Amino acid sequence: METGRMHNRRQRQVLVFFVCLSMSWGSADLGPYSVVEETERGSFVANLAKDLELGLTEMATRAVRIISQGNKEHLQLNVQTGDLLLNEKLDREELCGPTEPCILHFQVLMQKPLEIFQAELRVKDINDHYPVFNEREIILKIPENSPTGTAFPLSNALDLDVGSNNIQNYTISPNFHFRVITHNRSDGRKYPELVLDKELDREEEPEISLTLTALDGGSPPRYGTTQVLIEVMDINDNAPQFQQLLYKVNIPENSPVASLVVTVSANDVDSGLYGKISYTFFQPSEDISKTLEVNPKTGEIRLRKQVDFETVLSYEVDVMATDGGGLSGKCTLLLQVVDVNDNPPKVTVSALTSPIPENTPEITVLAVFRIKDRDSGENGKTVCFIPDHLPFLLKPSVENFYILMTEGALDRERQAEYNITITVTDMGTPRLKTQHNITVLVSDVNDNAPAFTQTSYTLWVRENNSPALHIGTVSATDTDAGANAQVTYSLLPPPDPHLPLASLVSINPDNGHLFVLTSLDYEALQAFEFRVGAADRGSPALSSQALVRLLVEDANDNAPFVLYPLQNASAPCTELVPRAAEPGYLVTKVVAVDGDAGQNAWLSYQLLKATEPGLFGVWAHNGEVRTARLLSERDAPKQRLVVLVKDNGEPPLSASVTLHVLLVDGFSQPYLPPPEAEAAAAAPADPLTVYLVVALASVSSLFLFSVLVFVAARLCRRGGAGSAGRCPVPEGHFPGHLVDVSGTGTLSQSYQYEVCLTGGTVTNEFKFLKPILPTVQAQDPGRNSNENPTFRNSLGFNFQ
Repeated sequence: METGRMHNRRQRQVLVFFVCLSMSWGSADLGPYSVVEETERGSFVANLAKDLELGLTEMATRAVRIISQGNKEHLQLNVQTGDLLLNEKLDREELCGPTEPCILHFQVLMQKPLEIFQAELRVKDINDHYPVFNEREIILKIPENSPTGTAFPLSNALDLDVGSNNIQNYTISPNFHFRVITHNRSDGRKYPELVLDKELDREEEPEISLTLTALDGGSPPRYGTTQVLIEVMDINDNAPQFQQLLYKVNIPENSPVASLVVTVSANDVDSGLYGKISYTFFQPSEDISKTLEVNPKTGEIRLRKQVDFETVLSYEVDVMATDGGGLSGKCTLLLQVVDVNDNPPKVTVSALTSPIPENTPEITVLAVFRIKDRDSGENGKTVCFIPDHLPFLLKPSVENFYILMTEGALDRERQAEYNITITVTDMGTPRLKTQHNITVLVSDVNDNAPAFTQTSYTLWVRENNSPALHIGTVSATDTDAGANAQVTYSLLPPPDPHLPLASLVSINPDNGHLFVLTSLDYEALQAFEFRVGAADRGSPALSSQALVRLLVEDANDNAPFVLYPLQNASAPCTELVPRAAEPGYLVTKVVAVDGDAGQNAWLSYQLLKATEPGLFGVWAHNGEVRTARLLSERDAPKQRLVVLVKDNGEPPLSASVTLHVLLVDGFSQPYLPPPEAEAAAAAPADPLTVYLVVALASVSSLFLFSVLVFVAARLCRRGGAGSAGRCPVPEGHFPGHLVDVSGTGTLSQSYQYEVCLTGGTVTNEFKFLKPILPTVQAQDPGRNSNENPTFRNSLGFNFQ
């Protein structure tokens, strides 16, 4: 199996080699370009379009861009003009320090197709820095017996400029004893030496103060000065001498702090104070002072911090040995830093395309990156690879550039994000490894329709709802992303064209909330169905639909309605009850209906008020008013009953009806008007009407009195009475269809009453309340309900 892997890997390497050969990417160099430091931002450097031989349109089409070394973008490219411009002011000293020439390397990258050009920008120095001495005052102790021509090294000044703008010459103020000579170091720097031209005499001049001036080669030249204070000392005729004038030392860059670099040694043949030597660095730079330290007694030079081969390759410093008499000798230390594999490879991504559509074809470039290792030799050589299970391919390009491209089909719903780990190892010992993660997002293509969480929904709403009431929510999900997953809801045309769906319900297109637009009435509409559609916002849009069934719940919004007795009649209804009635005698029946359904239409009856409590009772389920006990002479002849009819809803609704009952002894007692009629009679009238009423009342009273006397006599003689009459309304049966409320406790069509009394002339023919009970014939077979037996009393009244 391992042999097969090696074989596949070799095939891939051969394929990559031929693909690279077939590509037209070149490695031609551009430039070099040059610019003077401190040039303003946006200044013109060069025209890349001309150098690349590209038109302006082709510059934009090929996506030309600049890739700079490091983290700063020093240059910018104007794609519209093809001009290469400065992105910021450049400080040569900050960029390159003392290195000359100062060269900034950058690459010109063309992505479509990929082509990379190497280029460099040279930053020219200007004379923008003054020479500066590290010491404001240089103190020299010179023995008075120093021979003429003796040279004394002086501290050199520092100038950050380079070339001719650096320090070119040193001068000293005019005096009788000294002159200054300018010398060159191996690194090109210049330092002064003070030369004695005339012998000193301490007794004559113990101290000499001179001004040392450093001049650079700029135009105009800049200069810096320091004071040289010379103390003339007594004779010390032997200066320290080093065993060797140059110490060359190699040290690995991973050497720990305080490691011994070298031990320098100098000898002085003088004795006593003049033979005691101390070691110091002579004019050390700031970097030397931070990196090395010397023991002034032993001459041991050790590291103050770790050295880095990638930062500084070598260090050069002068070591001065000074005896107690002020004489000094000098040697040079050259420290070479040896490279160690201590830098892992670094991955820099130059171009990355993310997200990519899930239908992206194969061999599509996703990223371009570069690998750099700061080490040298084998330590700087690298190998790069990615995991094999990913649908991506890695191909090498020029100058350590690599290309990441697609190799297989992508599916966002299966995997929407790929974390690609780029692994880079160098060839050093031990090998160092770097892993860089690239996240590639797969963008969505609209290939999935929305799906409802349910195929059908059943919703309930209570009738008499408030308009725009939220009754429920339909929900659909789309496995796509972005606009392809944004679902919009809508109402579909109903299958019944007569159903005004648009005026009944509405849907929020964003969240699927359903609202009832109008107040629904259960008695008019109990249920209806409609379909809801869900469409995404892709192109083209995909959709699905679901069925919604809306059921209306009944509410107790209809109070009971009393059919009998009617309360809005012009004349109130009065029920006549004989005083001889037995307990349980049926006085009347309150008939009521309720427009609601279910328990909201279940009616119950109760006696709310009565003139004589305990005299009458009401059956709770059918509304029949019956006597509860025997009548007595003490019971008032006029009885007023208030019956409450209540449904079983929550909260319950009710209606009340007032019954007027007249207690009569047999049938001789005249009909007494109800209290309302008496009150109406008591109302004032105009005089003529009053006269007429008085006359008619007188005549009627005489007639009535005669009739009552005659009737009373006859009744007393017969000692019995028939059934009493009922109410003064037109004769006829109460219409059966008005009391047809099956199952609600009211009268049914088969249970009717003749409840009317025929009033007329002096014959006074009454028609009593007679139940017509076709369904009760089985209980009372002796009575024929189809025949109304006629009874006549001695006065000629007919009772039916």
